[in-house]
Amino acid sequence: PFATVYTKALAYCEHRRAILIMDPSSTWVRPALAVAAARNGDYPKHKNAVIYWPRVRLPDPLKENRLESFAPGGLLAGIIARTDAQRGIWKAPAGTDSSMLGVRELGYMMTDGENGQLNPLGVNCLRTFPVIGRVVWGARTTAGADQLASEWKYLPVRRLALYIEESLYRGTQWAVFEPNDAP
Repeated sequence: PFATVYTKALAYCEHRRAILIMDPSSTWVRPALAVAAARNGDYPKHKNAVIYWPRVRLPDPLKENRLESFAPGGLLAGIIARTDAQRGIWKAPAGTDSSMLGVRELGYMMTDGENGQLNPLGVNCLRTFPVIGRVVWGARTTAGADQLASEWKYLPVRRLALYIEESLYRGTQWAVFEPNDAP
């Protein structure tokens, strides 16, 4: 069912010129499990999809604000929207500008070496740094694994191309039923 849902969602996103933010499996509790999932093809490698790891821990208002673990997809949608509004779609929603407001802690504290294993596989990492705090530390599509050598490796490049395609499509709709002859 998991693969079926993502397959249908990706077809929809491709048709609509959109990006699918996939949530990692809750079984990814260590980087080695995320690396294994990426190498085994447990989720689609697609130019219109991204995945972020680890999960985030936030206060849950439905449970008296006790910390609960959540998949990061919704949070990342907000960070992407904030980056778009502040800088534009050509800016990667990652780095020191991509702080995760409201997140108390991450499901796993990653080292540079562990990040270095996941990022080349197209898994975007969420990190905590002493001075900066919690930030998004990657902006690759799932087709962005180094071994795939995709031209759509980076999320801002893919999103900019989709934006241009959609703008051209919408900007030329007025001419669809115009006469197509010499005058």
